[in-house]
Amino acid sequence: MKVLVLKEPRESESGADPYIKELATCGHSATLVPVLAFRFVSLNRLSDRLFDPERHGGLVFTSPRAVEAVTRCIESSTHREEWNTVKEQWNTKSVYVVGKATASLVEALGLKPLGEHTGTADVLSQLIIEREKSTSLPLFFPCGSLKREVLPTALRQHGVSLETLPVYETAEHPDLEKNITRYFSEQGVPASIAFFSPSGVKFCLELVKKLAGENLDQIKFAAIGPTTAEALQEAGVSISCSAQKPTPQHLATAITHSLSNDL
Repeated sequence: MKVLVLKEPRESESGADPYIKELATCGHSATLVPVLAFRFVSLNRLSDRLFDPERHGGLVFTSPRAVEAVTRCIESSTHREEWNTVKEQWNTKSVYVVGKATASLVEALGLKPLGEHTGTADVLSQLIIEREKSTSLPLFFPCGSLKREVLPTALRQHGVSLETLPVYETAEHPDLEKNITRYFSEQGVPASIAFFSPSGVKFCLELVKKLAGENLDQIKFAAIGPTTAEALQEAGVSISCSAQKPTPQHLATAITHSLSNDL
């Protein structure tokens, strides 16, 4: 079955995007179209906070892109050699993450992540609330400009102090419309389309509806998690499946099960 995957590419050790690879293992012909473009911002302010861990009670990462911003600061910083010392200071505190992808990047920095099993910011916020005291130093949360307010709101309601700093901005990929139009022209209407973010829904859905036309009902719409599923539902789309966890295996399993129900 043909599956259109709407996400930014992420190479695994084998060189292929892990979602494309896993879908192929399940017998699907998957194509990835990059949806988003990112621009890093405020890296000087980020670096100042990274190299002064005594100001904060810990770190919070809810996206791989935020960790990549930290990596850029470390690699370009005049304090690069200091990181070995600074990271150990951070490791005496809590470093919270959402999901395996973010956790693996955090580990690559030499940090010890907590919350890898959490698949959403909502679940992570509950873990933080259970562990943190209202009298603690504020947690530092590098994030995207389009971050949802679920985590900050939950922590604020429970008296957990949080300092946020947008470190990247999200925009539509410049070739998105051209690439999706080419896909439909060359491969036709896919059996399933997988969305990976509310931003992806915002930038892609109307074009998909236009290109699919009267065949729209034939498409099984898949979501990487509950936040994206909610965005699709709010846009009036019926969700066929949602991954139980945001991993290649869980998404491929959900799509395969959804498509097999029609056989």
